[in-house]
Amino acid sequence: MPEVIPYHPDTQKVLIHSLPHGLPPTPVITKCLERLLLGHIKDSLPPIFVPHQFAYKANRSTDDAISITLHTALSHLEHRETYARMLFVDYSSAFNTIIPDILVNKLSELGLHLLTCSWIKDFLTNRPQTVKLDPHLSSTRTLSTGSTQGCVLSPLLYTLYTADCRPAHTSNTVVMFADDTTVVGLISGDDKTAYRDEVLKLSRWCQANNLILNTTKTKEIILDFRKNRTDPPPLYIDGNCVERVHSFTLLGTTISADLTWSNNTMTVIRKAQQRLHFLRKLRRNEVSQELLVTFYRSTIESILSYGITVWFSHCTEAERQSLQRVVKTAQRIIGCPLPSLKDIYQSRCLSRVTSITTNSTHSAFPLFELLPSGRRYRSIRTRTNRLRNSFFPQAIIIRNAHTSTNHTSL
Repeated sequence: MPEVIPYHPDTQKVLIHSLPHGLPPTPVITKCLERLLLGHIKDSLPPIFVPHQFAYKANRSTDDAISITLHTALSHLEHRETYARMLFVDYSSAFNTIIPDILVNKLSELGLHLLTCSWIKDFLTNRPQTVKLDPHLSSTRTLSTGSTQGCVLSPLLYTLYTADCRPAHTSNTVVMFADDTTVVGLISGDDKTAYRDEVLKLSRWCQANNLILNTTKTKEIILDFRKNRTDPPPLYIDGNCVERVHSFTLLGTTISADLTWSNNTMTVIRKAQQRLHFLRKLRRNEVSQELLVTFYRSTIESILSYGITVWFSHCTEAERQSLQRVVKTAQRIIGCPLPSLKDIYQSRCLSRVTSITTNSTHSAFPLFELLPSGRRYRSIRTRTNRLRNSFFPQAIIIRNAHTSTNHTSL
């Protein structure tokens, strides 16, 4: 593999070449400065900033991004003669397309100090770089676009760069996790005007901000449960037809157009079963039970429980039994009891409720409304099982039941 070796201005080259190979001081010094600047920038930002960007924030996860995306669509589908369209946007090398001048203008509009903006611009521009492969060294190229790989500031800078990517219509929602962007269009009747206009504005926004929208990897799912539904005309972006799919893997979780979770369940079971083979091999080699449990929790349980708050309550009884069989097989191999997936699901739900309700800046905070008693939360009204079995209604049910149990025991 080629080794990319970035180096800094001429005044620091002497220091780099005078040290033993592989010990340049600038990366460490730079990262320390970046961390100081990172804290300074965060302190300068408003408390509620890019509410639907769930990456690089404390107490936010992929589960939050997926749950908000689904809840937005499912709540709309409760109304008659409605449907939803989800556009899963793919950018080509998003972090490498940041234009420093555009970023600095956006930072100035957010109220960051002029010196801070100047430092960031200087940090991102005129970066000399070479590529080393064994004894060979390429010629130098100077980069002034994008953010350095492995840079401490890169995630925050990208978040600030895309902070103005907001929906232009109230019937649409834009949910982001880093550069994974989902546009949710809520359509009543057959009026697709706002959704199509939203996609057009997104395309223009990408062009204005040097983001390359990869139309070949961008996909669309239509959630339509109307009796007399008809397929809407295809969606075009920059003259290219967007592929319409039945299922799509969003942040590691497979979402299907019929909102069933069999595809996701089968994928999870297949991945977990493949790793049972290694657990058996460790057992045959007389690895201690403690290490077997550690291996199970890190390589098998982590797969079974990834995104579990999003999809577990939607699973059929047969799917839950299939998932639990993997846990039981692991139990027999290890020789000790392991937490059931239902217990993990409920525990994760309670943890997420606490995380949301203790942070008023969380996008889902308004969904948790305390009753006058101050102990229980108001249930979310649902008409269909689709919404009833989704995370937020189920989380409130589990939280209220947990509160009642604790109150009774006292």
